[in-house]
Amino acid sequence: MLNSKLSILPDNPGVYLMKNSKNQIIYVGKAKILKNRVRQYFQNNKNHSPKVRAMVKNIADFEFIITSSEMEALILECNLIKKFQPRYNILLKDDKNYPFLKLTVNENFPRIFITRKKLDDGAKYFGPFTNSSALKETLNLLQKIFPLRTCKNFHKRPCLEYHIHHCLAPCANLISKEIYAEFVKSTINFLEGKTSEIIKNLTEKMNLAAENLNFEVAAKFRDILLSVKKISEKQKIVTDEGNLDVIGIARLNEEVCVQIFFVREGKVIGRENFLIKGVAEEENSQILVEFIKQYYNFVEIGAEEILLPVEIFDEDVKILEEWLKVEINCPKRGIKRELVEMAAENAEKYLKEKFLINEKKLLGVEELQKSLKLAIMPRKMECFDISHFQGAETVASMVRFENGAPAKKMYRRYKIHSTEGKPDDFLSMREVVSRRYKDLENLPDLIIIDGGKGQLNSALEVIRELKIEIPVISLAKEFELVFEENSSEPIKLEGQALFLMQRIRDEAHRFAITYHRKLRRKRNLESELDKIAGIGVKRREELLKTFGSVENVKNAKLEEILKLPSMNKNSAESLINYFKLEKSK
Repeated sequence: MLNSKLSILPDNPGVYLMKNSKNQIIYVGKAKILKNRVRQYFQNNKNHSPKVRAMVKNIADFEFIITSSEMEALILECNLIKKFQPRYNILLKDDKNYPFLKLTVNENFPRIFITRKKLDDGAKYFGPFTNSSALKETLNLLQKIFPLRTCKNFHKRPCLEYHIHHCLAPCANLISKEIYAEFVKSTINFLEGKTSEIIKNLTEKMNLAAENLNFEVAAKFRDILLSVKKISEKQKIVTDEGNLDVIGIARLNEEVCVQIFFVREGKVIGRENFLIKGVAEEENSQILVEFIKQYYNFVEIGAEEILLPVEIFDEDVKILEEWLKVEINCPKRGIKRELVEMAAENAEKYLKEKFLINEKKLLGVEELQKSLKLAIMPRKMECFDISHFQGAETVASMVRFENGAPAKKMYRRYKIHSTEGKPDDFLSMREVVSRRYKDLENLPDLIIIDGGKGQLNSALEVIRELKIEIPVISLAKEFELVFEENSSEPIKLEGQALFLMQRIRDEAHRFAITYHRKLRRKRNLESELDKIAGIGVKRREELLKTFGSVENVKNAKLEEILKLPSMNKNSAESLINYFKLEKSK
């Protein structure tokens, strides 16, 4: 079948998708001439890298999509890699989870907030940011300097954000659309690093307001101007070469980090680190090509030139420059080369710090193995916790740590059915352990139960019935003692081993209590609306979706409620009257 498909490959540009025997896409590539590129995989096997040879062994079928140009093939390839995350492609690590700053310029009074979904909705997105803490600090800073609204709904009156000077209260008509638009423009310039333009505009507006004797407005512009100047002075001037994206690359063990310095108006305004996976055998030049394609496929480029640490193929440079409408260069000397080397040094430092952190986490795992005299190192550990309120809304959590670090994709939460209305932690533990391990999939090296000897025995009863021989322990919170199977004497942990066990137990507790509170909150909110005549499931869901909370529903006006598709006048009036009566009690 493969030979027959190879014989009909066209001379056109396009994209090819390699599939395995399970019909899963394992590789996506583009080609200037499909016939030549795809056939290369099945010829001259000795010249292929080990990774390509491994991939070819797994190819059971392939598809191809003809495009009108190589540029169109490049864009399609980027989108398909993003969608399918194929095993043998070079991939940005968890790029779909990187947060962005979203500015809703498509709204009358744009709002700014953090999001992890980049949509084609007309809004402006800034990022991605690999450091969530730094992103939150950036947003807090913006709210102080350019206090745009962050709320989803207009409340018709100033809220707390306005009173603490984090919002301009457009909902209460306390600022005109024109002046608000100026703040939006300044926010965009600030995020794009155009501080000199902001300073110029603010100075003009401050002087104009002062000339018109509008001293209150002038003072506001003066305060903003001082804040922007203070930030601008802290930014290091590195070059007079304009707007650059400077890319460095570093390797440590089998990990690769790519770092970007963002240079705007000659100043470094920020940097981001990206880990690349599946590249142990790849050349740096190929890694950089794939990184540029994937990164700039979901980011608006703000530079006029991209600087690279190594040369890439001329044909790659040409197509990427055409696509991004920028220059791509590999400087050999001068300030630009120093910037590239600085980015590479920072990427290396990031990898070393990450390595040291991982080593410290692994130290706790090693100490735990010695303390508990385990046959193998417990690299994969799972911990269970139960949460309820007087037997109601009983839930359980399971968190997983790998090499001493949280593996959050493996976290699970369970709504317990066997003990509803009658608290029984032992029975709850038996249920959750049974549900987790009944299929015997992806088993850990160590199972941890939050609680004492009783909880441990409850879990062991189920685990041993399933013929699972994994070590099981429990951690009692009161004296931080570890209980083992077939031992009456508890173990007292110390050092990194104790710290690791406490961290796992606390994480399991946090995850369980968060889920429990969510269910209680949902039940309480729903029950209050359910008491109102004429408010059924559909209307209740519409009310909560539109207004966000029962508190907002209480404060809503009749005309706002009547805008809901499912609402009629009788039900809306019933809703208003119910909350009026509740207030008067």
